[in-house]
Amino acid sequence: MLKKMKDEIELLSRHIVVARAVAEHQPIGIMKLAELLDLPSHRIRYSLHILEQLDYIRASPDGAVATAQTIELFAHLNEDIDELTSLLDAMKKS
Repeated sequence: MLKKMKDEIELLSRHIVVARAVAEHQPIGIMKLAELLDLPSHRIRYSLHILEQLDYIRASPDGAVATAQTIELFAHLNEDIDELTSLLDAMKKS
């Protein structure tokens, strides 16, 4: 059970890294993102697909661009991660 949770957190981390790179370098294509983040293009493509489904990015003729929802995500990211960390810390004490 915890292995699956760890895998999901690692995947979420990659999606956040990709979203941040898109926001900082937009518009940007898959190959440039793969080079920039030193990740295989198939992983970038998957993250972009998920981020687009969740409306964090949108495709443009020149590459991926961030949406207003991405700006909102990063505005509260540290607080949201702190909340998750607190939940995990509480599990250790149970």
